[in-house]
Parts: sequence; structure tokens; C-alpha cells
Amino acid sequence: MSILKEVLAKKIPAYREEVKKTLADYGSKAMSEVTVAQAYGGMRGVKGMICDTSVVEPDKGLIIRGRPLLELKHLWPEEIFYLLLTGEVPDAKAKAALQVDYDKRAAVPEYVWDVLEAMPRDSHPMCMLDTAILVMERESVFRQWYDKGMTKEEYWLPALEDGLQLLAKLPGVAAGVYRIRYNKGTPIAWTPGLDWGANFANMLGLPDPTGSFADLMRLYLNFHCDHEGGNVSAFSCHTVGSALSDLYYSVSAGLNGLAGPLHGLANQECLGWILELMDRFGGVPGDKDLRDFAFETLRSGKVIPGYGHAVLRVTDPRYTGLLEFGKEHMPNDPVFQTVAKVYDVVPKVLKEYSEERVKAGKNPIANCWPNVDAGSGALLYYYGLTEFPYYTVLFSVSRSMGMVSQLVLNRALGTAITRPKSVSTEWVSKNVGG
Repeated sequence: MSILKEVLAKKIPAYREEVKKTLADYGSKAMSEVTVAQAYGGMRGVKGMICDTSVVEPDKGLIIRGRPLLELKHLWPEEIFYLLLTGEVPDAKAKAALQVDYDKRAAVPEYVWDVLEAMPRDSHPMCMLDTAILVMERESVFRQWYDKGMTKEEYWLPALEDGLQLLAKLPGVAAGVYRIRYNKGTPIAWTPGLDWGANFANMLGLPDPTGSFADLMRLYLNFHCDHEGGNVSAFSCHTVGSALSDLYYSVSAGLNGLAGPLHGLANQECLGWILELMDRFGGVPGDKDLRDFAFETLRSGKVIPGYGHAVLRVTDPRYTGLLEFGKEHMPNDPVFQTVAKVYDVVPKVLKEYSEERVKAGKNPIANCWPNVDAGSGALLYYYGLTEFPYYTVLFSVSRSMGMVSQLVLNRALGTAITRPKSVSTEWVSKNVGG
């Protein structure tokens, strides 16, 4: 038995007992109420599910297993995944064991490359990634166990097996998608002994003489790993998984949600705005030019990409961590310098514009601070990853850690199938209005 599986086997009975006690003590208590506006507004702010891997606090940002993200920025993705599942940072032995486990599982089946090579050359990279994951569903241990018969208490074991298989192969698949889709050459094999993030960086095939691109990949994969349970990708994965669809179906469903322009495309839109700004002024703009351009964007009815967040009311700590990385590794890069300058100028513009809106009888801007997408694209661009449609694939590789960990834990806890009650507009008029 692997160290991770052994640790989980010891912890899961306590997790189950905690849920049992919580239900016994508080099962009849209300934890939220829903307004008609929230029901029509995508259920935003409605407390209606449980997620123990991470939470997002409006005034603090992402907190993983009770620990603020910036306290964890030194961890590698392997350690983050272990933490998401167990609530503990692995020691050196457990970390090495997980890396060896990935080494054993990392080979991508040949039929995956056959399918990807057969797809139309203009296929979107996200479609290629999701297709590869679905093609590998034939490997699902959970489905094999379920077909033969197993107890509910055992559900988490094959789910974890599927999760480890997928996570080990995902960097290779994702990097292969990049190389096939953008004519970069044949896929590069996994290097045993190299960590998850560095392997991904290496398999992309971009020059990295100093190793700093590998450092960025570790940080990027760390920062995007999870974002509680109600975002589109996590919630889609949870909903499909709650029907006991195996992990390949469930993660693919989550990533299909991540592919939407309101979820996973934000960092490429942010970088596009930065490059448009630089093109307008022939390089890094002055403060006045930047201020004028920002007001022009806002007054034309558009938003400034990367500024504002559905939950956060402070600077996203993920943005802070990436900004620190940029200052260390690319302080003289014009694109990064523009990103940093935007951070100095745009929040003030947004506050002024918010006051304009209030005077005009409109709602103020809820959050004037940057989220992670405001800076991540510029860092990728610096290292030569300039194919914007691919950026969401990077996000997907990282977020799969959160989806897998949530699914495994939900299998362990016997979480019920997701089935909220819906009502009609007519029902609202008769029962709420009346």
C-alpha cells in the first residue's frame, strides 16, 4: 500500500465520524437562505454544499486546508495534492513516494496519441485535452470494481487509483496536445526522477536554460489547484461524480466547464488587453496614458480584464505571488513591467469610476483589485508560451488536482447524488410574490 493510500485509510474513518456527528448535531439547522435574485443569478452566495479541501475568504483569498495560500507557495504540486487529500503536508519520504508512483504511471497509452493525431488540425486545445481524458476512460479501475461489485465503504479506493493514474498522465497528455496542435514536434516522454511541475515544463519543449520556467510551472500549478467547491469546473465535476460516474467522466465534465469564456479563458483576455495597451502607446505606457486607456475601456461598457472577482474583495494572493515571481525573474520585461504598472494605476481608476456610477444611480464596482488572471498570462508569454488558446489547458492540469481530491473524499464520505429542487417562474410569482 502506498504512503498516501495508507494515510488516507487511517484518516477516512475520522472524516466519516466527523460528518456523522455534524449531521446529528446540526442536520436540522439552516445554513443559508435563498432570494429570488440568487436563484436567477446562478445561486451566487448560496451556501448549499460542503467542500473541505479549500475555501475562498472574501478578505483573505484562497485557503487550503486551513492554510493561507501564500504560506504554501514554496510547495510543489505533489505536496499540494497530498495536502488537499489528507490535510497534511507530506514529509520527504511521502513526497518522494508519490513522485515514484507518478513515475510508474506516467506513460501515456499509444491510442491516445492516435486519437489526438486524427483530430482536425484546428481543434481547440481544450477539446483535445478533454477528448484524451474521455478516451482513457477505458482504464477506469472504479468502473471495473463497480461492475464486479464492491461496498460503498470501498468506493474511495478505486477512485484514488483512477485519480493517481490520471494525474500522472495529465502533464504528458497536455504537453502532447501543445506539441501536436501547434506543430512543435512529437510528444516528449516523461522523465523519471523529475517532479510533476518540472516534467510538464520539460515536455512542453520550451527553452529553459536556467530552470526558471520549471519554477513557474510549479508555482502556477500550485496556485490554480483548487478554489472551493462551487466554481463551475469543481461543481460540474462534483455533480457528474455524485452519480457515481467514474473519475474520467467527472474530470472531463469539470474541464468542459473550465473551457467556458466566463471561467477559464480570463488570463488570455487579460494578456490581450495588456498587449493592446502596449500597442497603442508603443511600449510600456506612462501613468496618464494608462489612466486614459483604462477610463476609455470602462466608459465604452467593457471591463478591465483581471480586475474584480465574484468573491474576493482584496488583491488575490495568487496575483501577489505571481507578481513577486515576475519581479524576481523578469523585472526588465516590458510586458511584465506593464502588468506591474497596471496594478499601480488601475485600482485607483476603478474606484473613481465606481464613484461615477454611484452618482449616476448605478451600482458601484464591488472589487477594484486584481485576481490571478491579471498577471499569469504575462509570465507565460515571457517564456515563449504565446499560444493564447492553450492557456486554459495549463489551468486544467492544475485544477484537476482539486477536482480529483474532492471526488475521492466525496466517495469516501458517501456524498449523496446532487439533486437541487427547481421551481418555475410561475411558481415564484404565485408563492413568493403572493
